[in-house]
Amino acid sequence: MDPLLQRRIQRYGWDKAATYYELYWQRQLEPAQLRLLEMAALQSGELVLDIACGTGRLTFRMASLIGPQGEVFGADISDNMIAIASRAAAEKKIDNVRFERMDAEELSVPSAGYNAAICSLGLMYVTDALKAAREMHRSLKPGGRAVAAVWGQRSKCGWAEIVESRVASEVCPLFFQQGTGDTLANTFLEAGMVNVRSERLTVPLYYESSEEACGAAFIGGPVALAYSRFNDKMKKEAEADYLASIEPFRKGEGYLVPGEFVIVAGFKE
Repeated sequence: MDPLLQRRIQRYGWDKAATYYELYWQRQLEPAQLRLLEMAALQSGELVLDIACGTGRLTFRMASLIGPQGEVFGADISDNMIAIASRAAAEKKIDNVRFERMDAEELSVPSAGYNAAICSLGLMYVTDALKAAREMHRSLKPGGRAVAAVWGQRSKCGWAEIVESRVASEVCPLFFQQGTGDTLANTFLEAGMVNVRSERLTVPLYYESSEEACGAAFIGGPVALAYSRFNDKMKKEAEADYLASIEPFRKGEGYLVPGEFVIVAGFKE
C-alpha cells in the first residue's frame, strides 16, 4: 500500500476511535505502560517527547513525574486524539504539557531537544518503523533515552484475529512485525541507539462481556473507520467471527484473552 494512503487511513481511523479509546483500552494497557515508564526513568525537570500520545493519559503521568520544571510534548497523527488530550489538560489544569498533531515519521521537533522520547504502542502502525525510530533518536539530547512498547508475538496475542481479518490489509499490514523476536531491539540499534535492552511482558486482557470485547476490537482502535463503513450484516458477521476466535478464553460472561508486549529502551551517545 502507498505509505501516504496508509497514513491517511491511520489518521482517520484513530479520529473515529478517539472517543472510545480509553473506555475500552485503559485497563488493558496499564501494565505495559507502567513498565514502560519504569524503564524510561523520567527525572524532575526533564523535557520529554511522547509520540503517538493518543488521548494523553500516559502523557499526564509523565508530566507528574517530571514536575513543573519539565515539559512533555505529546504528538499524535489523529486530530481528535489531540483535541481530547488538549481539553483534558485544560480541565485538569496541567500546565507542563502541550499537544500537536504530528506524524511519527516526520516529527517537527528540534534535533537534540529532549531528554527522553517515548512511544507507547505506536510503532506497529507506522509505515516505516525504522524511520520513526530514527526520528526518536534525532530528537534526543546526547545521553537521552528512547523507550517504545509494541504488541508482542502474534501467537501470544489471543485477540490477533481482528488484525488479520477483513480489515487487516488496510490498517496494519505488518502489525506484529516489530514484536517478533528481536525486531524492535534491532530497529533501535539500526536507528543509532546504544545499550539497547528488551523485555517481554505477558498480560491477560480482561473484558467483562462480549460487547466490551467487540467494542475494544472494532470501535476503540484503528479499524473503527473500516468498521463504520460496514453495513449491519457485515458488522454482525465480523463480530461473530471475532467472538468465535476468542471463545477459548471465555470466563463466565467475560473473556480473559492472552496478550504480550515488547518494551525496548536505548540511549543516544
